[in-house]
Amino acid sequence: MKFIDEVSITIISGNGGEGCSGMRREKHVPLGGPDGGDGGNGGDVYVVATDKLNTLVKFRGRKVYRAQNGENGSGQQCHGKYGEDLIIPVPIGTIVRRSDNQEVLADLTEVDQKVLIAEGGRGGLGNANFKTSTNQAPRRVIDPKPGETIEVDLELKLLADIALIGMPNAGKSTLISVISAAKPKIADYPFTTLEPNLGVVAFNLEDSFVVADIPGLIEDAAEGKGLGIKFLKHIERTKAFVHLVDVSWCLDEFEAFDQYVTVRAELERFNEKMLEKPEIICLTKIDAMTEEEIEKIQKFFEEALDKKVLPISSVSGRNIDVIKSLMYQSLGRGK
Repeated sequence: MKFIDEVSITIISGNGGEGCSGMRREKHVPLGGPDGGDGGNGGDVYVVATDKLNTLVKFRGRKVYRAQNGENGSGQQCHGKYGEDLIIPVPIGTIVRRSDNQEVLADLTEVDQKVLIAEGGRGGLGNANFKTSTNQAPRRVIDPKPGETIEVDLELKLLADIALIGMPNAGKSTLISVISAAKPKIADYPFTTLEPNLGVVAFNLEDSFVVADIPGLIEDAAEGKGLGIKFLKHIERTKAFVHLVDVSWCLDEFEAFDQYVTVRAELERFNEKMLEKPEIICLTKIDAMTEEEIEKIQKFFEEALDKKVLPISSVSGRNIDVIKSLMYQSLGRGK
């Protein structure tokens, strides 16, 4: 299924039903009086988060979502039926904004979270409400209220625990395919990953966590270059990230470190708070390198950053169990 993370739709709540202006007329009740019933309220429109969806693709084919109108009131003080509410399922992680001013109407982060987006119109009042001792035959009714029409933008931000980040072709897709059951497209050219992939990583036979493979970032991604800002937002909600640095083509440790600095700079430009997240740094595609070359780059990173850096190989499996354990620990779940 194609990954869709932004779409605009129109939401219309139900109109209230008309109140009735009626007089009771029966053969043996000459002074029956007013008996017009109230109109029913229009249906409300809600959005609700579900784990049965993972994209907004279904909204591409249908742009207007309308709740049911309330029914009109009738004689004998019969009130109109209320219009049925409309409940719109959306993926967990969906943000609903008004299109006109970008006001956030809902931020759905939990299964079954439900938010009212458009309230149905109130039903009109029938003339039975206005009978008094001095006005025995009122014809007055109160008009119903129309429903609301709101243009909204839906934006999906993935709710993964950990994001795999790095330059294009850094080995993110290969790693997620090794540590989870995800089957992303893998090739030896940049931007193999054109949309985020999610994978569930099993740990200790009892626990698991969700990893997102984020499409590669390049310099000026925060300004829209490459795949740009389109996917930076998906990193915002993760609790930690694994930063992969492809060292297979680097002539020296400086070229490798420059990749790391470039990606970190784009994260900071997009949202500097992302730099506060726990980060695991991995050197990837090390299979064709000598141990001396690997150790030289690893030592340079560790001295520059004052933190541990892990060489990994998704092909040979080197340190794959270690990286899974570090991911788990970064979530505060283990030692």
